[in-house]
Amino acid sequence: MAFADRIGALPPDGTGPLYLQFGAILRSAIERGALAPGDALPAERELCQEYGISRITVRRAIAALSDAGLLVARRGAGTFVAGSVVPHAAPGPAAAPARVEKSFAHLSSFTQDMLARGRRPESRWLARSDGLVTPDEALSLALSPGTPVYRFQRLRLADGQPLAIEHSTIPAYCLPSIEAVGDSLYAALEAAGYRPTRALQRLRAIPFLDAQAALLDVPSGHAGLLIERRAFLSDGRPAEVTQSYYRGDAYDFVAELGE
Repeated sequence: MAFADRIGALPPDGTGPLYLQFGAILRSAIERGALAPGDALPAERELCQEYGISRITVRRAIAALSDAGLLVARRGAGTFVAGSVVPHAAPGPAAAPARVEKSFAHLSSFTQDMLARGRRPESRWLARSDGLVTPDEALSLALSPGTPVYRFQRLRLADGQPLAIEHSTIPAYCLPSIEAVGDSLYAALEAAGYRPTRALQRLRAIPFLDAQAALLDVPSGHAGLLIERRAFLSDGRPAEVTQSYYRGDAYDFVAELGE
Protein backbone atom coordinates (compact mmCIF):
# COMPACT_ATOMS: atom_id res chain seq x y z
CA MET A 1 0.00 0.00 0.00
CA ALA A 2 1.31 3.42 -0.94
CA PHE A 3 2.15 5.74 1.95
CA ALA A 4 -0.38 8.35 0.74
CA ASP A 5 -3.13 5.71 0.64
CA ARG A 6 -2.25 4.72 4.19
CA ILE A 7 -2.24 8.15 5.82
CA GLY A 8 -4.16 10.38 3.41
CA ALA A 9 -3.60 12.65 0.43
CA LEU A 10 -3.27 16.41 0.20
CA PRO A 11 -6.70 18.06 -0.08
CA PRO A 12 -7.28 19.36 -3.64
CA ASP A 13 -8.67 22.64 -2.29
CA GLY A 14 -6.30 23.04 0.66
CA THR A 15 -5.31 26.51 1.82
CA GLY A 16 -2.24 27.82 3.59
CA PRO A 17 1.42 26.95 3.15
CA LEU A 18 1.98 23.55 1.59
CA TYR A 19 4.32 22.39 4.35
CA LEU A 20 1.59 23.04 6.94
CA GLN A 21 -0.92 21.04 4.88
CA PHE A 22 1.50 18.13 4.57
CA GLY A 23 2.42 18.39 8.25
CA ALA A 24 -1.28 18.29 9.19
CA ILE A 25 -1.65 14.99 7.32
CA LEU A 26 1.27 13.45 9.21
CA ARG A 27 0.05 14.81 12.56
CA SER A 28 -3.44 13.42 11.99
CA ALA A 29 -2.00 10.01 11.06
CA ILE A 30 0.06 9.94 14.28
CA GLU A 31 -2.82 11.05 16.49
CA ARG A 32 -5.26 8.48 15.12
CA GLY A 33 -2.69 5.67 15.15
CA ALA A 34 -2.21 5.20 11.41
CA LEU A 35 1.46 5.91 12.16
CA ALA A 36 2.51 4.11 15.33
CA PRO A 37 5.41 4.92 17.68
CA GLY A 38 8.63 3.72 16.07
CA ASP A 39 7.24 3.71 12.51
CA ALA A 40 9.68 5.06 9.94
CA LEU A 41 8.69 7.68 7.38
CA PRO A 42 9.60 7.01 3.74
CA ALA A 43 12.69 8.73 2.38
CA GLU A 44 12.32 12.39 1.38
CA ARG A 45 12.57 11.47 -2.30
CA GLU A 46 9.66 9.03 -2.00
CA LEU A 47 7.50 11.56 -0.16
CA CYS A 48 8.22 14.17 -2.81
CA GLN A 49 7.23 11.78 -5.59
CA GLU A 50 4.08 10.53 -3.88
CA TYR A 51 2.75 13.97 -2.93
CA GLY A 52 4.19 16.03 -5.77
CA ILE A 53 5.92 18.42 -3.36
CA SER A 54 9.45 19.71 -3.00
CA ARG A 55 12.11 18.51 -0.56
CA ILE A 56 12.01 21.88 1.16
CA THR A 57 8.29 21.38 1.84
CA VAL A 58 8.93 17.88 3.25
CA ARG A 59 11.81 19.07 5.42
CA ARG A 60 9.89 22.04 6.85
CA ALA A 61 6.92 19.82 7.73
CA ILE A 62 9.15 17.21 9.39
CA ALA A 63 11.11 19.89 11.26
CA ALA A 64 7.89 21.39 12.65
CA LEU A 65 6.64 17.99 13.85
CA SER A 66 10.08 17.17 15.30
CA ASP A 67 10.01 20.43 17.27
CA ALA A 68 6.55 19.43 18.52
CA GLY A 69 7.96 16.10 19.73
CA LEU A 70 5.99 13.92 17.30
CA LEU A 71 8.89 12.85 15.09
CA VAL A 72 12.54 12.11 15.78
CA ALA A 73 15.36 12.09 13.22
CA ARG A 74 18.12 9.52 13.64
CA ARG A 75 21.25 10.30 11.67
CA GLY A 76 21.93 7.63 9.08
CA ALA A 77 18.67 5.81 9.83
CA GLY A 78 15.82 8.17 8.88
CA THR A 79 12.86 9.84 10.56
CA PHE A 80 10.59 7.96 12.97
CA VAL A 81 7.43 8.55 14.96
CA ALA A 82 8.52 9.42 18.49
CA GLY A 83 8.60 6.35 20.70
CA SER A 84 6.75 8.07 23.53
CA VAL A 85 3.71 8.96 21.42
CA VAL A 86 0.79 6.73 22.41
CA PRO A 87 -2.42 7.57 20.51
CA HIS A 88 -5.54 7.79 22.64
CA ALA A 89 -3.52 7.30 25.85
CA ALA A 90 -5.32 7.75 29.12
CA PRO A 91 -4.60 11.05 30.87
CA GLY A 92 -2.62 11.38 34.07
CA PRO A 93 1.03 11.23 35.10
CA ALA A 94 3.15 8.20 34.31
CA ALA A 95 4.40 5.84 36.99
CA ALA A 96 7.79 6.60 38.48
CA PRO A 97 10.56 5.17 36.28
CA ALA A 98 13.28 2.84 37.52
CA ARG A 99 15.89 4.92 39.33
CA VAL A 100 19.19 5.72 37.64
CA GLU A 101 22.42 6.07 39.60
CA LYS A 102 24.59 8.76 38.01
CA SER A 103 28.17 9.41 39.04
CA PHE A 104 29.41 12.93 39.60
CA ALA A 105 32.97 11.67 39.19
CA HIS A 106 32.77 10.92 35.45
CA LEU A 107 31.95 13.18 32.50
CA SER A 108 29.35 11.21 30.55
CA SER A 109 26.33 11.96 28.41
CA PHE A 110 22.71 10.95 28.95
CA THR A 111 22.98 8.56 26.00
CA GLN A 112 26.06 6.87 27.48
CA ASP A 113 24.41 6.60 30.90
CA MET A 114 21.30 4.92 29.53
CA LEU A 115 23.14 2.53 27.19
CA ALA A 116 25.43 1.49 30.05
CA ARG A 117 22.33 0.47 32.02
CA GLY A 118 20.73 -1.44 29.15
CA ARG A 119 18.07 1.20 28.54
CA ARG A 120 17.02 2.75 25.22
CA PRO A 121 17.83 6.49 25.10
CA GLU A 122 15.79 8.92 23.00
CA SER A 123 15.77 12.64 22.34
CA ARG A 124 12.72 14.73 21.54
CA TRP A 125 13.64 18.10 20.10
CA LEU A 126 11.98 21.07 21.76
CA ALA A 127 13.98 23.75 19.95
CA ARG A 128 17.33 24.43 18.34
CA SER A 129 18.72 27.68 17.05
CA ASP A 130 21.89 29.58 16.29
CA GLY A 131 22.83 33.13 17.13
CA LEU A 132 25.29 35.31 19.00
CA VAL A 133 26.19 34.66 22.61
CA THR A 134 24.01 36.45 25.18
CA PRO A 135 25.57 38.30 28.13
CA ASP A 136 24.70 35.43 30.51
CA GLU A 137 26.11 32.82 28.11
CA ALA A 138 29.24 34.90 27.56
CA LEU A 139 29.77 35.02 31.32
CA SER A 140 29.23 31.26 31.76
CA LEU A 141 31.39 30.29 28.79
CA ALA A 142 33.98 33.07 29.05
CA LEU A 143 33.30 34.01 25.42
CA SER A 144 33.73 37.41 23.80
CA PRO A 145 30.60 39.38 22.81
CA GLY A 146 29.50 38.53 19.29
CA THR A 147 30.73 34.91 19.42
CA PRO A 148 28.43 32.56 17.42
CA VAL A 149 26.77 29.77 19.41
CA TYR A 150 24.31 26.92 18.89
CA ARG A 151 21.46 26.31 21.33
CA PHE A 152 19.75 22.97 21.83
CA GLN A 153 16.67 22.16 23.92
CA ARG A 154 15.72 18.51 24.24
CA LEU A 155 13.48 16.22 26.23
CA ARG A 156 15.47 13.11 27.16
CA LEU A 157 13.68 9.77 27.46
CA ALA A 158 14.66 6.22 28.36
CA ASP A 159 12.51 3.31 27.19
CA GLY A 160 9.86 5.86 26.24
CA GLN A 161 9.71 7.53 29.67
CA PRO A 162 10.64 11.22 30.00
CA LEU A 163 13.47 11.66 32.49
CA ALA A 164 15.07 15.05 31.88
CA ILE A 165 14.95 18.38 30.03
CA GLU A 166 18.24 19.72 28.71
CA HIS A 167 19.10 23.26 27.59
CA SER A 168 22.59 23.42 26.06
CA THR A 169 24.63 26.23 24.54
CA ILE A 170 27.67 25.24 22.47
CA PRO A 171 30.26 27.60 20.91
CA ALA A 172 29.91 27.33 17.14
CA TYR A 173 33.58 26.43 16.74
CA CYS A 174 32.84 23.05 18.40
CA LEU A 175 30.43 21.79 15.70
CA PRO A 176 30.44 21.88 11.88
CA SER A 177 26.76 22.94 11.82
CA ILE A 178 23.63 23.00 13.97
CA GLU A 179 22.39 19.92 12.09
CA ALA A 180 25.40 17.87 13.23
CA VAL A 181 23.65 16.94 16.49
CA GLY A 182 21.44 13.87 16.28
CA ASP A 183 20.47 11.74 19.27
CA SER A 184 23.65 12.50 21.23
CA LEU A 185 25.27 15.91 21.66
CA TYR A 186 28.49 14.41 23.02
CA ALA A 187 28.71 11.98 20.09
CA ALA A 188 28.51 14.95 17.72
CA LEU A 189 31.15 16.85 19.69
CA GLU A 190 33.43 13.80 19.69
CA ALA A 191 32.97 13.32 15.94
CA ALA A 192 33.97 16.94 15.41
CA GLY A 193 37.02 16.54 17.65
CA TYR A 194 35.68 18.81 20.41
CA ARG A 195 34.48 16.48 23.14
CA PRO A 196 34.89 18.07 26.59
CA THR A 197 37.48 16.52 28.88
CA ARG A 198 36.52 18.16 32.19
CA ALA A 199 33.53 19.98 33.67
CA LEU A 200 32.28 21.90 36.67
CA GLN A 201 28.83 20.87 37.90
CA ARG A 202 26.41 22.25 40.45
CA LEU A 203 23.35 20.39 41.74
CA ARG A 204 20.33 21.84 43.51
CA ALA A 205 16.77 20.80 44.26
CA ILE A 206 13.88 22.60 42.53
CA PRO A 207 10.11 22.23 42.10
CA PHE A 208 9.03 21.83 38.48
CA LEU A 209 7.07 24.66 36.89
CA ASP A 210 3.88 23.88 34.96
CA ALA A 211 5.56 23.69 31.52
CA GLN A 212 8.41 21.51 32.80
CA ALA A 213 6.02 19.21 34.65
CA ALA A 214 3.90 18.76 31.53
CA LEU A 215 6.92 17.70 29.47
CA LEU A 216 8.11 15.27 32.15
CA ASP A 217 4.61 13.89 32.80
CA VAL A 218 4.61 14.74 36.52
CA PRO A 219 2.40 17.05 38.62
CA SER A 220 3.27 20.72 38.81
CA GLY A 221 5.59 21.36 41.75
CA HIS A 222 7.00 17.83 41.57
CA ALA A 223 10.49 17.49 43.08
CA GLY A 224 13.24 17.98 40.53
CA LEU A 225 17.01 18.25 40.36
CA LEU A 226 18.78 20.97 38.39
CA ILE A 227 22.35 20.32 37.28
CA GLU A 228 24.26 23.22 35.79
CA ARG A 229 27.36 22.09 33.91
CA ARG A 230 30.20 24.04 32.33
CA ALA A 231 32.50 21.83 30.28
CA PHE A 232 35.91 22.53 28.77
CA LEU A 233 38.26 21.17 26.13
CA SER A 234 41.72 19.82 26.97
CA ASP A 235 43.27 23.16 25.98
CA GLY A 236 41.00 25.02 28.43
CA ARG A 237 38.58 26.49 25.91
CA PRO A 238 34.88 26.32 26.86
CA ALA A 239 32.82 23.71 25.01
CA GLU A 240 29.40 23.58 26.71
CA VAL A 241 27.07 25.10 29.22
CA THR A 242 24.02 22.99 30.02
CA GLN A 243 21.11 23.20 32.44
CA SER A 244 19.56 19.76 32.95
CA TYR A 245 16.28 19.32 34.81
CA TYR A 246 16.01 15.75 36.10
CA ARG A 247 13.04 14.00 37.63
CA GLY A 248 13.73 13.74 41.34
CA ASP A 249 12.06 10.32 41.51
CA ALA A 250 14.34 8.91 38.80
CA TYR A 251 17.91 9.83 39.76
CA ASP A 252 20.42 9.16 42.51
CA PHE A 253 23.66 11.16 42.19
CA VAL A 254 26.75 9.62 43.71
CA ALA A 255 30.39 10.68 44.08
CA GLU A 256 33.42 8.77 45.28
CA LEU A 257 35.34 10.62 47.99
CA GLY A 258 38.86 10.17 49.28
CA GLU A 259 41.38 11.81 51.57
